[in-house]
Amino acid sequence: MIIIIYIWKGYPAGGYFLDDGMDACRRSSFSCIIDAKEDDRRRTIMTTIMTIFTGGTIGSRNTGGAIQVNDSGSYALIDKYTASPLKRDVRLETAQPLNILSENLVPGDWDKLIQAIGSLDFAQYAGIIVTHGSDTLAYTAAMLSFVFAHTPVPIILVASGNPLDDPRSNGLSNFAGAVDYILGGQPPGVFVIYRNDRGESVVYLGTRISQALPFTDQFDCPYGVPYGVMEDGVFKPDRHRLNPSPEELRAHAKQPMQSADGLQLGSDVLYIRPFPGIDYSHYHFSSHAPKAVLHDLYHSGTASVSGQARHSVLAFAEYCREQGVDLYLCPLKDGSGALYASSLKLIEAGVTFIERMSVEAALMKLIFAYSRFDSRAQVREYVLDETVFFEHIGP
Repeated sequence: MIIIIYIWKGYPAGGYFLDDGMDACRRSSFSCIIDAKEDDRRRTIMTTIMTIFTGGTIGSRNTGGAIQVNDSGSYALIDKYTASPLKRDVRLETAQPLNILSENLVPGDWDKLIQAIGSLDFAQYAGIIVTHGSDTLAYTAAMLSFVFAHTPVPIILVASGNPLDDPRSNGLSNFAGAVDYILGGQPPGVFVIYRNDRGESVVYLGTRISQALPFTDQFDCPYGVPYGVMEDGVFKPDRHRLNPSPEELRAHAKQPMQSADGLQLGSDVLYIRPFPGIDYSHYHFSSHAPKAVLHDLYHSGTASVSGQARHSVLAFAEYCREQGVDLYLCPLKDGSGALYASSLKLIEAGVTFIERMSVEAALMKLIFAYSRFDSRAQVREYVLDETVFFEHIGP
């Protein structure tokens, strides 16, 4: 008999017992009579993984054409996993600090998730899996990368493009890939595993995954270089020159992990995306100003420096200075190379660029830094000069 047990956090205790002759698992109460010695022996030899549910499509059900989180939807993932041929000999513990659709996520929800992870005794687990909605997956992956940069075990985020009962769903495959990565003894760190529309189970570094694209619902990463893929349950790293090696990840994890106790993430960073004709006069900071603005750039590292002040980021930069608001521009691939005249004007004007970093990672790093540090100098040094979890890409 194979025993797969998981602990219900905040729910009635329950477990799964799989017999060789059974096609599906049977839920049973821990009040059932179990051979204590056999159970203890199983616990000592089985790897334990913590699964943290937060809601999202992977924890939702389609009811009457409306996809909504469901109280039992998240735990249905465990049902499907333990009844599938993808299951492994593993002990799963669970917790559910959140149960929301990820588009509704706010910084206070990150605080709850971070507290749930930070309160764990990492020595008791081979890894941690976080189920999440796909809409804000890239943001949470980056945030957890900065908070748990030196995690001694893999922290893997997984999502689903469709509810689990939908035959198009990749949620079970993504979860199984995360379990296989952990059981394979792969390097620690924060990752996302997501099976794309080509059937590839792609492994992304938490600071190097871009938001899913509209219409295709597919994720991407800077330069199109993911960290690797899962093939037949085995992790295959992409040893591209832009990627850290597994050895670098293991060395990184040996550094002390900072405590997240008392961390409260704020909403003090405003994100602006450029478009032709953007009118900066619509932004008024006199009554309620952010601590900082992250201004996105076109793919060539440019934004409008038009002579018309209300359409020029140069004039907006001056307005931010007058209001005491820090302004950062991102992404810029490499400021040491040849740049367009508009970018050079911005540099000459003293505007701060965040180089070699995705805008998702930059935004999360700024939010984390302004929540953690008191002085602008500390924020600037942390964001621009410190590489926390491989967010700086290239030389």
